Amino acid sequence: MQEAVHMRVGVVIAAAGEGKRMGAEGNKVLLPLRGRPMLQYSIECFAAMEEVTDLVVVTRAVDLELVRELARQAAPSRSVQVVAGGAERQESVYLGLKVLPLDTDWVIIHDGARPFINPELVRRGLEAAFVHKAVGLAVPVKDTIKRVQEGFVVDTLNRAELWAMQTPQIFSFELILAAHERARELGLQATDDCALVEKLGHPVYIAAGEYGNIKITTPDDLPRREEVSVGFGYDVHRLVADRPLVLGGVTIPYEKGLLGHSDADVLTHAIMDALLGAMGEGDIGEHFPDTDQRYAGISSMLLLRHVMDLVNAGGWEICSVDAVIMAQQPKLSPWKAAIRASLAQALGIAERHVSVKATTTEGLGFVGREEGIAVQAVAALRTRQC
Repeated sequence: MQEAVHMRVGVVIAAAGEGKRMGAEGNKVLLPLRGRPMLQYSIECFAAMEEVTDLVVVTRAVDLELVRELARQAAPSRSVQVVAGGAERQESVYLGLKVLPLDTDWVIIHDGARPFINPELVRRGLEAAFVHKAVGLAVPVKDTIKRVQEGFVVDTLNRAELWAMQTPQIFSFELILAAHERARELGLQATDDCALVEKLGHPVYIAAGEYGNIKITTPDDLPRREEVSVGFGYDVHRLVADRPLVLGGVTIPYEKGLLGHSDADVLTHAIMDALLGAMGEGDIGEHFPDTDQRYAGISSMLLLRHVMDLVNAGGWEICSVDAVIMAQQPKLSPWKAAIRASLAQALGIAERHVSVKATTTEGLGFVGREEGIAVQAVAALRTRQC
């Protein structure tokens, strides 16, 4: 960003709030999020930006040493000032502004409770601020908004004109400092810094935010914990005459095929076992026993549908599937693309998430003697996100 090369850009992270609406005692931005304190994500984001020259974190007086140590760990190559805030957010931001150098050109104000910030989003707002001097990031409101009094609707607002404000909000340092000082003189209170600039009479430009840039205010705002599970599958079938050779739902022209109760699609069987293993649902012998005549000669792709029903019912989604086919003959390279496409469609995932490899055993073992084909497969599942 060429405009910022010779400019002084300060950041104030507001992190002095209580955790009352989170149902937690203490400072909510110090609560763990995916294994790290929530505040750490914002510090790391701004510390990684070469445009930022000064970084200030405003927190509760009781948390000063804890936040200073967090800042040292999150930004070891940066000098981060950590100062005590006030009783309200507006006061805390003002105290943060006051410790920035007087020759600061631009200031980025961010809420520490918005941990999903990224440098690209910040730069988008900063570039707009170079032109407009006062910029708020926001996203269009998706829901219909109504004004309600005493339980009854008194007005339905025009959704096309409504935007949900986010942070960071970025300003000319001189402008935002004047807006805060004017508000202090008049006793004005606002829920964000843009509103103070608006009351000063200066227009505020809205730059596109991101819906993922959420503020963690209540437990419902926390992203659901993602669980990842991995399963392993292995299957072997004998090669015999007068049977079709089916792999991954694709019939391969060859003089022999695989022997089994179903169509003996050894590749699909190994993948099903991997999926069942990742879910803790046993193996294909338990679900489709070879003593059950319903499965005699059945397409293994139909059996895979049943396994996919279990995947979906359990709230899982497939991350990836990786399989190795061990066959001395036939040569499978010409068929791998068709097999991948067939499996991807059956699994409901993109082909790039399906890997099918083929190898020989250099003439060793039952595979090398062309007595059979073996497959190993690994499946990775994750809990489906809301």
